[in-house]
Amino acid sequence: MTADAPENHEDHDEGRWLTPGVRGIGAASLLSDAGHEIPTSLLPAFLTSTLGAPASALGLIEGISDGLSGAAKLGGGALADDPHRRRTTAVGGYATTAVLSALIGTATAAWQVGALRAGAWISRGIRVPSRNALLADTVDASAYGRAYGFERAMDNLGAIIGPLLALLLVGLVGVRTAIMLSVIPGLLAVVAILYAIRHTAKPSQRKREPIRLRVRPVLRGRLGRLMIGVSVFELGNVAATLLILRATDLLEAGRSTDSATQIAITLYVLYNAAATLTSVPAGHVGDRRGTVRVLAAGVAAFALAYAGFASAGASIPLLAACFIAAGIGIGAVETAEHSAVAAMAPEEIRGSAFGVLAGIQSFGNVIASGLAGILYTVVSPSAAFVYPAAAMLIALPLLAAARRA
Repeated sequence: MTADAPENHEDHDEGRWLTPGVRGIGAASLLSDAGHEIPTSLLPAFLTSTLGAPASALGLIEGISDGLSGAAKLGGGALADDPHRRRTTAVGGYATTAVLSALIGTATAAWQVGALRAGAWISRGIRVPSRNALLADTVDASAYGRAYGFERAMDNLGAIIGPLLALLLVGLVGVRTAIMLSVIPGLLAVVAILYAIRHTAKPSQRKREPIRLRVRPVLRGRLGRLMIGVSVFELGNVAATLLILRATDLLEAGRSTDSATQIAITLYVLYNAAATLTSVPAGHVGDRRGTVRVLAAGVAAFALAYAGFASAGASIPLLAACFIAAGIGIGAVETAEHSAVAAMAPEEIRGSAFGVLAGIQSFGNVIASGLAGILYTVVSPSAAFVYPAAAMLIALPLLAAARRA
């Protein structure tokens, strides 16, 4: 089955796509995300209130960490090409991320937080291509959409649970101990990925290839056309924090800042819930109708959402619709990107393909958010969302070309 061909034969694997391997990787994503979202949620207060660092330290630490994570994802792709190495890399990446993130709670200076955060994010970046390639090893190609949709749903659910755990733990044990306790779900994620590996067929014994990222083969043919469309999309895929900022600014008319912020955060919960609920159905549709079609539908949902943010007023229902549309978009896009790459990339370069995809996602998001932030400040908030909406409209015909190729 091709990445955009409908499933014509009787679905022999219906009810069996949720294999132990898929469940294990999904659980690892949920637990790991819940774990590292605890220190992420508490990092601003820990740096400024506990350690007395300036707010600029937070921006510097997060910027450096995100950049290193993007580079690590590219490097992780080279490791993930080998079926043996991808297992070791996945386990090591989950374990190191958990330990380094939790050790932030022991830091006594901002530079220590920066070093630990950077190390954790490098480990997290390295493991991503291996996890995605490993997921393709656990399930039949006819169920890639559902498998990657399940993993994305669990990841998004972890992003909801983590901040809630942080709030609970801070009230019980304080900020430092709460950050250190984040190691528990992180290490449970290691157990989950080991469980997944145990229930995945062992790779055949073959001579190991040199570790190198195979970029040129990834950018050839239909897979290369897909990457072009994805690149344009990611250059318009701005950080969700800009959505929250836009909603807060609009809702401050006639409300206090605290009230506007609370409503905006509630709307952001709707965004994450929509992404969680969309991922598996999007994968199911992708397995039936083609993953590139689902990817294009997600991009179209983003175009509508960004157009709404560009023109919306202080209407809570309209803003809620924009957040939900963006959540549907990210749930569909992330599922379709991963399942399309798994289907199109030959097995021997699958790790490199996921590494290139992850690198495009990381660096594209940094550029998109940076440009949108500049437009928001220098031109207008509306202009900051007209730009990503235009990028979505440019990406759509490029994805159509990849589907027809």
